[in-house]
Amino acid sequence: MEKLKSNQDGFTATTEEAKKEREQEIKAKEAKKAKKKDGKPNFFKRMGMKIKDVFSELKRVTWPTFPKVVKKTGIVLVVVLAFLVVITAFDSGLLQLLTLVSPRG
Repeated sequence: MEKLKSNQDGFTATTEEAKKEREQEIKAKEAKKAKKKDGKPNFFKRMGMKIKDVFSELKRVTWPTFPKVVKKTGIVLVVVLAFLVVITAFDSGLLQLLTLVSPRG
């Protein structure tokens, strides 16, 4: 005759059933540990792979020629200078308007 054993929930189970449940719990824990080991690689390996990917991607980039770079840089400088002139003129105009409205003294 099988002995009865009480578990945490207050239910009773035979010792065979309790053994089977315990074995299943142990197998589940072992499977969880094995899954962790089969998971993603450690931080340093992932960073190394990322850096390697970045360098391989940089090799595939089509870099502009030097004359194109000079031309685009000249365009940027001209646009910046044009905005500088416009903003300076606007600022000077507002300063003149302010001195007309509220004289110092």
